Parts: sequence; C-alpha cells; structure tokens
Amino acid sequence: MKTAQQIYHPQYAFPAEKETLLNRFISWCEGQEKNRFGWLATILVAHGTALTPLTLVAIVHSGNSMIFWIMAITAMGMSLVSNLAAMPTKVTIPIFMLSVLIDLAIVANCIAIGFSSSVG
Repeated sequence: MKTAQQIYHPQYAFPAEKETLLNRFISWCEGQEKNRFGWLATILVAHGTALTPLTLVAIVHSGNSMIFWIMAITAMGMSLVSNLAAMPTKVTIPIFMLSVLIDLAIVANCIAIGFSSSVG
C-alpha cells in the first residue's frame, strides 16, 4: 500500500519594490564602473579648474567669510579624497554631486550677501 504524499510549496510573493529616483540613480552609478577613470578625470578637472576657483572668487568678492572658505575647500577635498581612495563609482559620483550642490549653495549665499567691487 502506497501512501499518497503531498508536497506543499508555499509561495510567498514578495511585494514589488517601488523603484525610487534614488535607487535608479545608484544603479546608474554602479553601471558607470566601466568608465571610472573618465569620471575620475572629469571630477578632478571640473573641481580643480572650474568649480572651486569660481566659488572662491565669489567668496572673496562677497566679504571673504571663513565659513564659506571651509565649506568650499571641504567640498573639493571630499571629491578628491574619494577619488584618490579608489572608491567605486556608486560612491564617487554621489559625492561629486553633493560637492557641486555645496558649491552652488555657497555661490547663491555669496550672491545673496552681495558682491563688493573693492576687493582687499
């Protein structure tokens, strides 16, 4: 006499995770790993020759606030350190975007304070 054996496979359906803008951005950053040296060069050149000098000029012309100097140099430093530490692009690109936002916020604050024509 054979016993009838039933096999139950409980199927738990995981709810589909809603893909947020942040998740899509991070997955795009992970996909940029093949272009990591291009991103490294772009980030270093963009900060070293454009963003930081323009931010520092805005700081000097708006009263030379030490807080703005610290923020601008820190923004440049965090991009530089993350690239020199050979972090993956899912880390370096968001850090670069954050440092660009910091620079833009500094420039906006300098514009709000007002530029002075006499420097020195």
